[in-house]
Amino acid sequence: MTIETSIARQSSATTSKPTAVNPAQRLNAGRLTIAVTFLGPAIAAPFLVGNFLIFQLTMVLVYAIAILGLNILTGINGQFSLGHGAFYAVGAYTAAIMMDRWGVGYFWTLPAAGTICFVVGFLFGLPALRLEGVYLALATFALAVVTPQLFKLSPFEPWTAGVTGITLTKPDAPFGLPLDQDQWLYLFTLSIGIVAYVCARNLIASRGGRALMAIRDNPTAARSMGINTAVYKSLAFGVSALYTGVAGALGAIVVQFVAPDSFTFSLSVALLVGLVVGGVGWLPGALFGGAFVLFVPNFAEAISKGLSGAVYGLVLILLMYVMPSGLGGIVRAAKALAWRK
Repeated sequence: MTIETSIARQSSATTSKPTAVNPAQRLNAGRLTIAVTFLGPAIAAPFLVGNFLIFQLTMVLVYAIAILGLNILTGINGQFSLGHGAFYAVGAYTAAIMMDRWGVGYFWTLPAAGTICFVVGFLFGLPALRLEGVYLALATFALAVVTPQLFKLSPFEPWTAGVTGITLTKPDAPFGLPLDQDQWLYLFTLSIGIVAYVCARNLIASRGGRALMAIRDNPTAARSMGINTAVYKSLAFGVSALYTGVAGALGAIVVQFVAPDSFTFSLSVALLVGLVVGGVGWLPGALFGGAFVLFVPNFAEAISKGLSGAVYGLVLILLMYVMPSGLGGIVRAAKALAWRK
């Protein structure tokens, strides 16, 4: 056999073998496809629908950012909270006071609201370390009930305007962009939401994120591995409050009005419901949860104004019966089935 014949046979044998596909590459390609599929319609949406629907979609994104923060605390770290409406209120009032009283640009209110809420959440998380389960839920419940009442107190009226509230002006698009106010706020909120989602994913994939999940799964084992559970739990509260505070600031800018009665305990419950419906521990489910928080109450009221609460509860019961683990549970089950096939 000649050398040329041997080389030709080896070449034909090599080319006949199917090329193995790296599962990580396949997963990344799937994620990229999903991202492109979502971003295309999301960017085109404000140019295809009316202003009221644009406003509603913007509020869905705002609630999704708040639920994303709650998911970091509950889904990733395992701490239960019924008080995130308080952080939402603090962020909203921070933006309103800075814009109305001090004339600060709306863009700069977001980092300020996030920083203040991070500090408040971290400080609240320190004494809450002694509490778990229903006791932590009661502590956060008290936070959600007390916070709106504080904004009504007369010593704070020069800043908060008491029960009257603060009215804001909707910002125009910068740099002379050919966008109206609603279109610009939608695209601005969408960009903030994308950044928030990417940061949350990177946090979970980091060493700190793995520590948070280890504390959620087994605090004793995490402590024996050298993880400072007290610091990480407080940081989880702080980061979660940061997300919710930024969402509150965006909500104040979009709605153009803040008042204490806008941040009742029902807001905290709505965020928790959105988290469960979207899927606890599944970050993309925050968008579905935000849509549920906004549209389902309106749907229930459209069916019957007198029985809107009953319709809302029935929809929630049916949804939990069909999807006991939320949308994230269905996605995980479908992904597992696809891998087995």
